Amino acid sequence: MRASDLTSGSSLTPSSLKTWATVAAAGSLAGAAAAGIAYRRSPVVQREVLEAKRFVSALPTLRVGAPLPPPTPPGKVLLLPGRGEVFVRDSGPVEGRPEAPTVLLLHGWTASADLNFFPVYGPLAERYRVVGVDHRGHGRGLRSVEHFTLEDCADDAAAVLRELGIDRAIVLGYSMGGPIALLLAQRHPDLVAALVSQATALEWRGTAYERLVWRGLALWELNRRFGTFDVVVERIVREAVKYAPEVEPYAPWLVAEFRRGSGAWLTEAGRALSEFDARPFASSLGIPAVVCVTTKDRLVRPHKQRQLADALSAEVIEIAGDHGVPVMRGARYTQATVAAVDQVAANAGLGAAAHVGAAVG
Repeated sequence: MRASDLTSGSSLTPSSLKTWATVAAAGSLAGAAAAGIAYRRSPVVQREVLEAKRFVSALPTLRVGAPLPPPTPPGKVLLLPGRGEVFVRDSGPVEGRPEAPTVLLLHGWTASADLNFFPVYGPLAERYRVVGVDHRGHGRGLRSVEHFTLEDCADDAAAVLRELGIDRAIVLGYSMGGPIALLLAQRHPDLVAALVSQATALEWRGTAYERLVWRGLALWELNRRFGTFDVVVERIVREAVKYAPEVEPYAPWLVAEFRRGSGAWLTEAGRALSEFDARPFASSLGIPAVVCVTTKDRLVRPHKQRQLADALSAEVIEIAGDHGVPVMRGARYTQATVAAVDQVAANAGLGAAAHVGAAVG
């Protein structure tokens, strides 16, 4: 069996699966020995093993029922000239404050705007017009025969702002939404008044460890084909319910919303993200920015988030949490997000800032 079989369109036959299993078994003893040495010598590996044990620990059973969502702004489908149809959340102008700035929310990889931002929709909409976009291949986002690129996502976001008649916006990007926000500021500088970057990085494959992680996309695609992705999704949601009981009523919706994404497109998006590098241009953007650093993040390491802050000359707000903090620690995430948006709005001359602390959590 060739490694390319994992990412090609051909199906896996019983014989090829047997071959793959034989190869895996042949390396198991050597792999076990190497893993034992790595565990004894590396605190990082020890922490990862503890996290793996936590992941397989007992978790609550998911609620069964209709996938009823939490409160969200009105949603609509926009036809973008020359691009296609996109799904957008739009809270509309703030009542009594038609001049209030707009915040454009750009979600992370495998998520949707609703999954990523449902805790902050309401608090932000009290003082800003809030617009959220589902990216290509994610949620209810645009489906196309073209290959996924982050540049296309940035151009989609620009087209949404123009179609809604919004001249400038504060652009907030979470995880993969961070690179899209940076590209939006680079390619359409007239539309971006300020940036808020959360749980994201300047580049994504600067170390051998990161390159190894991204090579695992072949296994991700295999999981999508054989349905094990759904098992992982349910596990993630069960963990969310355990650590954030307030999301328990929305558990069926969380599972259903995760499943909206297109498997092939999510794989392409991961590859595009792994190749992103803003080092050549980030420091030249020259706009107000705040970086929210998720201090316990195992997916985007905090030191990489701080490198982005340095490149943007951005203020930093720390959030005590891992990469899933919007769902796992919704109140904490909301507090930091509102503070960050208020801060860049003030710095950009768009509104008064609330008090911003050095850390949240």
